[in-house]
Amino acid sequence: MALKGRDNIKRVGLVGGGVIGTGWTIRALAHGLDVSITDPAPGAEDRLRENIETIWPTMVQKGLADGASPDRVTFAANIEEAVVEADFIQENVPEREDVKIAVFKEISAHCPDNTVIASSSSGLLPSRIQSQATNPERVVIGHPFSPLYILPLVEVMGGEKTSEEAKRKAAGYYSRIGMRPLHVRKENDAYLSDRLQEALWHEALHLVNDGYATIPEIDAAITGGPGLRWAFMGIAMAWHVAAGEGGMRVNMKHFGPTMELPWTHLKAPKLTDELIEKVADGCEEETAGRHWREMEQRRDQCLMKIMEAIEEYWYPAGQDGWPEMEQEN
Repeated sequence: MALKGRDNIKRVGLVGGGVIGTGWTIRALAHGLDVSITDPAPGAEDRLRENIETIWPTMVQKGLADGASPDRVTFAANIEEAVVEADFIQENVPEREDVKIAVFKEISAHCPDNTVIASSSSGLLPSRIQSQATNPERVVIGHPFSPLYILPLVEVMGGEKTSEEAKRKAAGYYSRIGMRPLHVRKENDAYLSDRLQEALWHEALHLVNDGYATIPEIDAAITGGPGLRWAFMGIAMAWHVAAGEGGMRVNMKHFGPTMELPWTHLKAPKLTDELIEKVADGCEEETAGRHWREMEQRRDQCLMKIMEAIEEYWYPAGQDGWPEMEQEN
């Protein structure tokens, strides 16, 4: 049985309504789809609807598809009710392997056989997540980035039993809702982006822990220099262009010897109470008493402006490993 493709997806089923589940809800609604979502946490529906109401003006500013409406979301009483008529399913439960395995077993028992089931996991292996699922070949990883309703990146990866069709269909759906699916070629822990972010975060913790810098200084070291380049060039292209004539070959030969110097630690320092307080205090100092909702709105506006500038001035992104982006139904 062929899996449902992008043009046949009308209703999205979501399991888990936290930050990520809310983000998927808002993005799907903004692209004119129906959403059924479930979350057993007390007050989950009220929080979801409050977040949709708060963020919806940003989506209006960003641009809505025909038929887009915050009223097209239904809060379901349980997993079966959320997924039984879903054309695409996204799981967003806590990052625990045992929980996800059990949830995927239940989802796959109640949803249509031709529906792709994706996990928002940020590091667990899909081969484990799909291990007890019915028709595990349709299970994929679809790892997004927060704020999900603005940032386009989604890492798509399969497990040992995942079919190529499922990965292509998932990529097609994500493309339809304005995302940039990135093909993770081989199954691995933490995928691509989180592994890169984790290495940088470990170094930041060492610098703070050893007294070389505060959290505001760490952030300034990124936002005032490399972070501006990374927003549209990534790390490799930034160095390639910066080297001038000869590009990366010149850069690697020039700076290659420094890679053998013991500058970085990679392994994180011990997470002591003192280090936790240093990091938390630094973040609070940097926000200067601003409410998190204000910070959220400032972040979203800034991201949209950055993305507008990238679209206007930078060259189009590549196909991200999807030479045959799924277009069929």
